[in-house]
Amino acid sequence: MICPGLVSVTFRQLKPREIVDLTRKAGLHGIEWGGDIHVPHGDIKTAEEVHKMTIDSGLSVTSYGSYYRVGCEDDNFDLFRQVLETAVKLEAPVIRVWAGTKASSDADDKYRERVAWCSKKIAELAEPAGINISFEYHGGTLTDTLESALALYDRIHHKNIRSYWQPRTALSPEENKKELESVLPLLSNIHVFHWTLDDHGNTLRHPLADGREVWKNYLSCLKGLPDKRYALLEFVEKDDPAQFLKDAQVLKELLD
Repeated sequence: MICPGLVSVTFRQLKPREIVDLTRKAGLHGIEWGGDIHVPHGDIKTAEEVHKMTIDSGLSVTSYGSYYRVGCEDDNFDLFRQVLETAVKLEAPVIRVWAGTKASSDADDKYRERVAWCSKKIAELAEPAGINISFEYHGGTLTDTLESALALYDRIHHKNIRSYWQPRTALSPEENKKELESVLPLLSNIHVFHWTLDDHGNTLRHPLADGREVWKNYLSCLKGLPDKRYALLEFVEKDDPAQFLKDAQVLKELLD
């Protein structure tokens, strides 16, 4: 079952209460709360308040977008323990992380092994809490190509590891769909947006309606998957709440 939701960092300028109200107005089901501004690592009071606010409004906490970079100067995992404690108070079933700080093209085997080893450790730490570790499918990290991402997941080889997915702007819709199909066995949630590149390689954001057919094709891959997953709107055109409401309507129609 695929449910519609919102990534809170789409609106870094809004307070949690405003994000909850906007998500309800849009008719979405849940929120991925960001750890960089809305629910900071280790801020237990805020985590508890935001969890209650979310649940009392009839929404779900889909995940904790921690922006924790695995394998980076956290040898004792003290920072990750803060992330985990915060996710527990949020009652988030998933912690979203990034696979290091290096692009796959810049990573040697020693670096890859360190990221994999640290990934396994944080997966082990999160497992007793019933929380999955899920890597964002993101540029500038070890998940910046399909091959590198799959190699990382294979090297970690832990049942508590999952993968997000989002389209890569530089790829064609057909190539993106093939990548989505390849990560389906590990898929947690997906980030939804419709972007293109201009002639200078700059990212252009567009209304989701402009990518309706492309996203219909992507989402067709997810039919029949077991358990609940979320399609989460992220970074709408001009960071505009009004555009978000339009995109949310399109997403709901695509998921019906």
